[in-house]
Amino acid sequence: MSLSRNVALTVHELEAGEFYWVLMEAVDDTPGETSHVYMPLEAAQDPYATYSNALVAGVAVLRRLFGPDGKPA
Repeated sequence: MSLSRNVALTVHELEAGEFYWVLMEAVDDTPGETSHVYMPLEAAQDPYATYSNALVAGVAVLRRLFGPDGKPA
């Protein structure tokens, strides 16, 4: 059985100049389907000043959760 998970990282600008990273996980990952339904998994509590800073912070959380090789820590 595969332990892989369908996790997405996105960045939202909720207010002008306030960027938040959001990790989402597919809840309906039916084989052969090209679209997925995602639910929030974890999100930034405080805003970042730039899109790229929020993105890098989100990647750091991904690495903390799943390790540098993509396996759960």
